Amino acid sequence: MNWRLAMMALLALAASAENGFAADPRYPDWPCAQAKVPEISLAAVWAGPPLDDVQDKWKDDAKVSALVAKLAARRTPLDEAEKTIAEFLSGAAAAEKAATGKLLFAGLFDTLNAQRSSVMSGLERVTRKQREAADKIRSDVVSLQELQSASSPDQAKIDELGNQLTWETRIFEDRRRVVKFVCEVPTAIDQRLFALGRAIQQDME
Repeated sequence: MNWRLAMMALLALAASAENGFAADPRYPDWPCAQAKVPEISLAAVWAGPPLDDVQDKWKDDAKVSALVAKLAARRTPLDEAEKTIAEFLSGAAAAEKAATGKLLFAGLFDTLNAQRSSVMSGLERVTRKQREAADKIRSDVVSLQELQSASSPDQAKIDELGNQLTWETRIFEDRRRVVKFVCEVPTAIDQRLFALGRAIQQDME
């Protein structure tokens, strides 16, 4: 049974090696098939007026700051977010609508970019942990094989190491599945920011 366990652990490592911890040699800790784009380009998500004159000023507006937090949260459905933007900007005076829209998008850009960077840093931290875990599993597989091949096998040690290897392999596989899911998040953030930016531009007109 422990031989079967050892083989399962090695197969798990082989699958990870085949997928590759890094798809881009420039970013050795990046685990996703999607290309790593360190930061969102403003031009890719905003075709409205320049934001140079607003920058961090959105933080000084309590209403805008509160709305940014709500709109940036992925638990807020996109259609609800777009409706909220329309209602918010429709309440602004005509002369202030453009300035308010710029403040709102500047806040969303800063906030979602920061969320995205946090997710990407987390993915790279997990990759480093996975590398360490893979080395430990390989080492434990070798140790298990040596114990089982001994002239007088110590069954207690074999069982203890076998249980440890089962746990290590389970954690490794769980992390691998989570990483695959989380790799979709940066792109989802890009898409959300683009959609919110488009809604703001439409309601500024």
